[in-house]
Amino acid sequence: QVQLVESGGGLVQAGGSLRLSCAASGRRFSSYAVGWFRQAPGKERAFVARISRSGGLITYADSVKGRFTISRDNAKNTVYLQMNSLKPEDTAVYYCALGGPDSYDYWGQGTQVTVSS
Repeated sequence: QVQLVESGGGLVQAGGSLRLSCAASGRRFSSYAVGWFRQAPGKERAFVARISRSGGLITYADSVKGRFTISRDNAKNTVYLQMNSLKPEDTAVYYCALGGPDSYDYWGQGTQVTVSS
């Protein structure tokens, strides 16, 4: 069993930055790819980024390419999402999940990101 806890969300002005963290418990963290997703009010959950087990393969949604960077530290059982040049449309609850690309086995509880204009 793996548990995920996201942190680092908050309120930021447009153009600002935040770094989200996804900390995992359990010894199998490095066996999983990790994805970040987000869900804005009234919208479906959307893919943001994904990183492979070793970190060698990374994919991003077109909407965040060039602004967000996903990384992982397997020694710390943690995945990060560095978000720069934030826009009001980035406002959402952000979730991390283990697995993919088609299905994810474990999900965190989410962290709120609010970008003011």
